[in-house]
Amino acid sequence: MKRFASANWQGSGKEGKGTNTTQSGVLDKVPYAFNTRFEEGNPGTNPEELIAAAHAGCFTMKLSFVLNEAGFTADNIDTKCTVDFQDGAVVSSHLDVTATVPGIDDAKFQEAVKNAEENCPISKLLNTNISSTAQLA
Repeated sequence: MKRFASANWQGSGKEGKGTNTTQSGVLDKVPYAFNTRFEEGNPGTNPEELIAAAHAGCFTMKLSFVLNEAGFTADNIDTKCTVDFQDGAVVSSHLDVTATVPGIDDAKFQEAVKNAEENCPISKLLNTNISSTAQLA
């Protein structure tokens, strides 16, 4: 299976503007620019936000699979991913997880979270420090 997304950029790095489009069409010419990447409060996206979305989504689905393999089914899993971008590099990705998983104890849950953190495909792709904090709801 192969998936794709595309980007278009016009102009200089600081004054230019671009768009992101995904194969599924969920993102269709979504704007990004210097100000959406390096300044707060501007409409549009940025590469780090898209990485965070991909990591949160991938990790959460992997955690669901890991829990299933251990005999549990989550009622709900919420994950917030924070990507830290410093000096031109993504230096870390942190996953904050809250889940409702009937019948599981905290030790088993933490083990499942660590497994998912280490083994989701996006975690494997990222060459950065990856961490998580998890709690049962």
